[in-house]
Amino acid sequence: MGSLPELLRLVVEERRELTRDVVLLALAAPDGSALPGYDAGAHVTVTAPSGRRPSYSLAEAGSTAPRRYVIAVRRSEVALGGRGGSVSLHDDVRVGHQLEVTPPRNAFALLPARRYVLIAGGIGITPVRAMAQELRARGDAAVEVLYLTRDAASTPFLEEMTADGAVVHHSAGSTGSSGGAGRGRLDLWPWLAEPDDDARVYCCGPTALLDEVRALTVHWRPSRVHVEEFAGVDATGIGAEPFTAVWEPTGERVEVPADRSLLAALRGAGLPVDGDCEAGTCGTCRLRLVAGEAHHRDVVLDEGERAGAVMPCVSRAVSEELVVAPPVR
Repeated sequence: MGSLPELLRLVVEERRELTRDVVLLALAAPDGSALPGYDAGAHVTVTAPSGRRPSYSLAEAGSTAPRRYVIAVRRSEVALGGRGGSVSLHDDVRVGHQLEVTPPRNAFALLPARRYVLIAGGIGITPVRAMAQELRARGDAAVEVLYLTRDAASTPFLEEMTADGAVVHHSAGSTGSSGGAGRGRLDLWPWLAEPDDDARVYCCGPTALLDEVRALTVHWRPSRVHVEEFAGVDATGIGAEPFTAVWEPTGERVEVPADRSLLAALRGAGLPVDGDCEAGTCGTCRLRLVAGEAHHRDVVLDEGERAGAVMPCVSRAVSEELVVAPPVR
């Protein structure tokens, strides 16, 4: 438990500008062979030429033996909060270049239902697009897609999603595809007012959208509402409590205050822990969980792995102590 995934070396076979700030990259095996399979909602972690390792949702329906992985990379400038990975993938990657990519992982998987409400905000369309494709190919459930963006110019896959019947709403645009005024926020209540035990809500987007969906679905069963924040999560937000980390190889005890992540505390103590995204999305900082109960807040580990691993960049302790160790390599 806790071993790192083997990296794939893939070639960029397609590079296409979707908008001014979003580029599509299609990654394939150099010999054209099939890649490890995945289901909609899965993501991969890509090593950018800069060395950064951002994670991206796969934007096409899942397959047991896909020929390529498609991601859509939104440029996020370092000065505006980005970490440099997306800028490098925009500026330094062209068709024919090779990139190291992890096999797909899925912490946002589709669960059975008769009806799905899929809500995407901005670049959160990538897993939602894959989900819509997969569900429509199955043909055994009703699917409604709500796609919220600022304006038409900044909307990846605009023509495709409109043609597929999605409700596309531009908060700063002149009109929405539903025919009403496109300015301001879309009222989601008509889609979420009536809780339905035969339905599931999936939402991917910025924090404000996820918070709104959570607020509008408090009367739903929690198990029917699924959210994923594409920007990752904050390890020191509301509800963070102090705890003690124990570094299993030496027994060293490290105090982790409420306003500091476990990763930062371990590094501050001089312990050798890797890290990159610091948002629970790339998996670089993965440690073995030897003892204690963790509050897992990442989007990398699946339920089976969480008993023996933890992502210290965002996850914290439920117990007073958390005993951790380096991953098996």
